[in-house]
Amino acid sequence: MSEPIEPAIERVVRAALDEDAPWGDVTSEAFIPADAVATAELTAREPGVLSGAAILTATFTAVDPAVGVDVRIADGDAFSRGDVLAIVTGPARAVLRGERVALNLVQRMSGIATLTSRYVAAVAGTRARVVDTRKTTPGLRAIERAAVRHGGGHNHRFSLSDAVMAKDNHLAVLAERGIGITEAIRAARARIGHTTHLEVEVDRIDQIDPVLAGGVDTIMLDNFDLDALREGVRLVAGRALVEASGGVTLDTIGAIARTGVDVISVGALTHSVRSLDLGLDIRLS
Repeated sequence: MSEPIEPAIERVVRAALDEDAPWGDVTSEAFIPADAVATAELTAREPGVLSGAAILTATFTAVDPAVGVDVRIADGDAFSRGDVLAIVTGPARAVLRGERVALNLVQRMSGIATLTSRYVAAVAGTRARVVDTRKTTPGLRAIERAAVRHGGGHNHRFSLSDAVMAKDNHLAVLAERGIGITEAIRAARARIGHTTHLEVEVDRIDQIDPVLAGGVDTIMLDNFDLDALREGVRLVAGRALVEASGGVTLDTIGAIARTGVDVISVGALTHSVRSLDLGLDIRLS
């Protein structure tokens, strides 16, 4: 389950604008005539993949509905250095007030989409799908997850409320209580609804059979090397989806995908991404 993107955009934009200009833009109000009009071009300073067209528009119209935003390409489209991605026209004070917030959000989202597209390209020709994780910026998860989709990736569970996913710390608590993993999975399965997805993380080969015996939908092989991943896929033998996770990079993801796993989760898509270099150059008229 994902947060609907429109309410998320409205929430994020409003919080960002309130943070950036809580009592107005005193510089523009002091320097810029009230009747001045500005036209600004969103220009790519490096190649990438666009994400954030809706949030660009929402930011400027939240400042002043009189601002018009003409987005020239769609989310998910690739662009080259020097391309004009959008044109913003309207009252100069409003354009200047929305400039930094709009750029911050679109640059980050486009950075995520661009990086995701590279990971997706690296697994081409395999069965693996590239997915994100919960390692997102607090408050920005919905838009960062949308950016992953714009880059051709897929989303993992949106929140702790969306799926049962037992990880190493959960299993450590159970072990402390003397509860076996098979027993715990069967008990959890009995408690949850029949439509709720159940995933369990393992970090050793010998955990796979007990986890499968409990009845899971997905088994996550965490920080397995390539040989162990291949062995894990062989042992699971189609009885559950196999997810690979842990330290995945652009240099390693292709080899991981070729082991036969179904899903590869990549925290780097959102937790360490670099914002794309975009510029919003304004001229007054």
